[in-house]
Amino acid sequence: MTLQQKLERIGTALVDGVGNNVYHYWRPNIAAPFCVWAEDGETIPMDADNQKVEQAIVGYVDYYTKTEYDHMLDTVQDVLRGIAADMPFGWRLDSVQYEDDTNLIHYQWIWSVV
Repeated sequence: MTLQQKLERIGTALVDGVGNNVYHYWRPNIAAPFCVWAEDGETIPMDADNQKVEQAIVGYVDYYTKTEYDHMLDTVQDVLRGIAADMPFGWRLDSVQYEDDTNLIHYQWIWSVV
């Protein structure tokens, strides 16, 4: 699978599950809730015979909301779980924080895909 195919799979799955307020890298000036995702780089290199045999990509999904116990949290996790077969390193909820400057609750998941 190419890098582009791996990334498109993540983006498409998030849009299909979470809806239209899903953005890659950035978001327009809109009200919450919204989701931003991006690839962050390569994780454990998989090289053999002086060439890359597989590329594992790591990234994040950030979900911003003003709603305590937002039902979309489970949806984001369901999306990640749904593509977990191709994620040997899986995904995890990395942090939850309240942002005083925006009054938003910010959830972040880390994922990796091969």
